[in-house]
Amino acid sequence: MNSQSPLHESVPARLARVREAMAREGVAALLVPSADPHLSEYLPGYWQGRQWLSGFEGSVGTLVVTADFAGLWADSRYWEQANKELAGSGIELMKLRPGQPGALEWLGTEVDGTVAVDGAVMAVAAARQLSERLQARGAKLRTDIDLLTEVWSDRPSLPGNPVYQHLPPHATVNRAQKLAELRGTLQENGADWHFIATLDDIAWLFNLRGSDVSYNPVFVSFALVSQDKAYLFVGRDKVDGHLRQVLAADGIEVRDYVAVGDALSAIPATASLLLDPARVTRGLLDNLHEQVRLVEGINPTTLSKSRKGEGDLAHIRQAMEQDGAALCEFFAWLETNLGTQRITELTIDDQLSAARARRPGFVSLSFSTIAAYNGNGAMPHYRATEQSHAVIEGNGLLLIDSGGQYLGGTTDITRMVPIGEPSREQKADCSRVLKGMIALSRARFPRGILSPLLDAIARAPIWADQVDYGHGTGHGVGYFMNVHEGPQVIAYQAAATPQTAMQPGMISSIEPGTYRPGQWGVRIENLVVNREVGTSEFGEFLAFETLTLCPIDTRCLLVEALGSEDIAWLNNYHQIVRERLAPLLEGEALVWLEQRTAPL
Repeated sequence: MNSQSPLHESVPARLARVREAMAREGVAALLVPSADPHLSEYLPGYWQGRQWLSGFEGSVGTLVVTADFAGLWADSRYWEQANKELAGSGIELMKLRPGQPGALEWLGTEVDGTVAVDGAVMAVAAARQLSERLQARGAKLRTDIDLLTEVWSDRPSLPGNPVYQHLPPHATVNRAQKLAELRGTLQENGADWHFIATLDDIAWLFNLRGSDVSYNPVFVSFALVSQDKAYLFVGRDKVDGHLRQVLAADGIEVRDYVAVGDALSAIPATASLLLDPARVTRGLLDNLHEQVRLVEGINPTTLSKSRKGEGDLAHIRQAMEQDGAALCEFFAWLETNLGTQRITELTIDDQLSAARARRPGFVSLSFSTIAAYNGNGAMPHYRATEQSHAVIEGNGLLLIDSGGQYLGGTTDITRMVPIGEPSREQKADCSRVLKGMIALSRARFPRGILSPLLDAIARAPIWADQVDYGHGTGHGVGYFMNVHEGPQVIAYQAAATPQTAMQPGMISSIEPGTYRPGQWGVRIENLVVNREVGTSEFGEFLAFETLTLCPIDTRCLLVEALGSEDIAWLNNYHQIVRERLAPLLEGEALVWLEQRTAPL
């Protein structure tokens, strides 16, 4: 073992110890994805093995280690960060580009022998795909070992934060009703049991929340439901006696988190089990009797929780008002203090987070705030750090992408702030992006249209000038839940599958952008909800109601670049923002609101 302590040893030393373990087990390649047994977006420390082994701290990336090669696959959002963090590690950055092979494809063509991955953190669908590729060349996939366990001696423990109830009035449908609806769907699908591993589905189904995962109010757990039983598998000390009694009254038995494997093993061989192969890991499925019939499809709860009811929406609108008021207070502070004190991207985060924390119902941020000035804004997932951040001074554009978790809703908003005097080119980009956001915000579309198909509406005004952006235009958003929620996604790059159909009550972001590397980035984002707008001889139609309430700074715009319909939309939006936020504000924040919502 390296003479350094495991906590302080270098990445090359860690790789050397992993390779020793691989050699002992006869493993030709080790796959380390950014994943946990729940396939979460944000991972508890216990499952951040890819970060520990590689030193790369980006939230998404896949590591492959062989005897003489180590590569980290990451998309363009992380290339600059990865180049810095992988320097001297012996790990090569493998740049993921659209249409080019990723880590699984590389393994399927480059590796002979055994590929190992911890089956507990690899989706069934992905494991099947990789196994088929390997078998075609005489290699094989092994999912029964976690090699990191042998070498990661200071591995963090599982989170132990308490679970709590999401209560009325914010919880508008009780858990008994949700279970009854789920059981009806099981019957329709001919399934005896349903297994859920995704944390947001479990939290929603049982009207529970936690703080095990950064920014998402969820807790590490599994659920197993039949027509007459419901089991919640969670850390032994995370649910107190009173909550156990409450859950028991609704027919829910709390079992220890580690007992999930035995419960799956106990499902009769003659039974059928509904699960989502993209949201359950291979290691968990290995516990089942081989004759259990799998009914594969999207988790019914994923569809149910995406469709917010009128009761939910009433609370969400109130949360948007509180969030908008916090933003107005922050922006008023920023304008007052710019040029009189040293303000950095880190200051922005501190001040904005403090403004939100003063608002009723606030629980936490919904993701790590992005405050990116000029060239930093060209990196869509930029994060300012103590070691590397910009001072807000001179002339240019400040991009702020932020959000909050409230008992009554989840927010996500991006605004552009002019610093000094932005250039005409910067204003042109802001205007073009705003036109794209307005175009989609104003759209009407058939109920059930597949959400990826809407992407082009936002891009059309941007494409018109032969400009584009690399990320999707929108993602689903939860209700005091994950800020990224399926099944809908507004991105032409996404598969237009039946489950992405747009239905009333779904909340999505609309966030087109433009990024000029080394110069500046632009993104303007609101959240919207699908609303029914009528039926014609051609069917039912939906439109978006804009939920986000915060002025769009017109000083960033070239007014002459906007059409009359754009200006009318913006003036109407600002009137609504002013009317709904003014009662919550006073002093400088109210003056700022009135100034920034003045009609064009």
